[in-house]
Parts: sequence; C-alpha cells; structure tokens
Amino acid sequence: MKFHNSFTLCLSSLLLIYSCNSLEDKYPVDKRYWANEDYTNVVRTLRFGIEPDEKIPSLTTPDKRIIFEKLVDEQNYKVVLDDEELGTKYRSEIASDFFDRWRDMNQIYRATDRKDRYLYDRELVKVWHFGLGLQLHYFKLGNDLIKDNAADPNSESVKRNVRSNIKTLINNYSIYLDEINNEDAFTEEGKKLLSDGIEKYFITLIEQYPEADYSSMRNKIDLLKKKSQSVSIKIALEKILEKIEKDRSVKV
Repeated sequence: MKFHNSFTLCLSSLLLIYSCNSLEDKYPVDKRYWANEDYTNVVRTLRFGIEPDEKIPSLTTPDKRIIFEKLVDEQNYKVVLDDEELGTKYRSEIASDFFDRWRDMNQIYRATDRKDRYLYDRELVKVWHFGLGLQLHYFKLGNDLIKDNAADPNSESVKRNVRSNIKTLINNYSIYLDEINNEDAFTEEGKKLLSDGIEKYFITLIEQYPEADYSSMRNKIDLLKKKSQSVSIKIALEKILEKIEKDRSVKV
C-alpha cells in the first residue's frame, strides 16, 4: 500500500511538471515582453489550437490566467513604441504589425451563450482596451512618419492626410461605443470595465487631439446616453461630453 501511495504521489508530480512544461512550451509566459511573433503564435493557438474540451485562457482559469494577462499587457507594445531611441519608421512598422494582431485577437473572446450574452465579456473588453491604447500610438507614429517624409511638413496635403488619419482613429474609437447598444450581453462587471475604458481612453484621445472634429462622436454619445440603462456607462459618457464641451479648441 505504501508503494502505491508513493507511486501515485510521484505520478502526480510528474504530471504537474509535464503540465507546467507544456504550458511554457505552448505559450511564452516566461518572457518579460511579447513581441509580434509571439502574438502571431499565441493568437493562432487561441483561435485554432484549442481542443473542444479545453478551457480558453481567461480571468477565470487560474492555471492559464497568466496567458490572458500577458496577451492584454500594453507594456508589450509600449516598450518598443515609446522608445524614442528607435526610428519612427521602425516603430510605425511594429505598431502596424501589433494592430493586425489585435484585430485577430478580437475574434477570440466573442462567443455568446443561448441568451446572447458574452461568455467572456471582461476578457473581450480588456482586449478592446489593449487596442484603444495601441491605436493612440499607431496613428501618432503614422502621422509623424508622414511629416518626416514630406518635403514640407506644413503643406496642405500633409495636413489633409494627418486629419484623415485622425478622423479614422476617432471612427475606430466610436466602434467601441457601439458595444453599448449590446450592453445586455455584459455582466455588471463587464459594464463597469466598459465604462472605465470610456473614461480612460477617450479622455486621452481628446487630450491628444483637442482640435479634431468630434461632432459625430458627440451625436452618438447623446443617443447612447439616452439608450443605456447602466449608471456607470451613463456617467462615463457624460464625462466625455463634458470634456468635449469644456475644451474650447475642440470642434463640436
């Protein structure tokens, strides 16, 4: 009997070691920062390499939570994109690659149940937050590159291209607001995260581009504020409206 107990204990230990090694082999969790190639491999695995009976890495899977947390860690792109010792063109290319990977990430946590509620609402919102922060860097670097490559950075054509990119950025942010139309698909925790993202990233957007045209976003917020039943979302939307109204340089 003692032999069997010892064997069981040893076998359990071996299984634990194998499990740990398997996790590290499949996902680069031991790396401090994930580069684009890491995202390519991880996103491919999460989209196409998860077995039907295997749990997807999420905030509710203790053994795999670290994978999700690494996936949405904004430091992974900031460590490169904020490094001004690197060239603008190089950082812009890296930002573009991250943007492509983020678009792929959006497909991972969109599953719903029979009541059309998100199975991974908090994870989905955090993936969106990763993208909102990334886009602030992505579009700024793109515009900086346009100016760097122009004979006359102050020419009307350069200004027009920059304005066009900023408009695209604002439109992309507005897509995040569209999730409010589907707020019943979120838990209360998910709605709180959704509202936190509005306050954090949209205020940063307006501060970074105070002279941009936010009229379309403002109209959408007015409509969503009336439609939403969530107190936290309503408060967040009101703060954005106040931010737009308060800054006299913002076009409304």
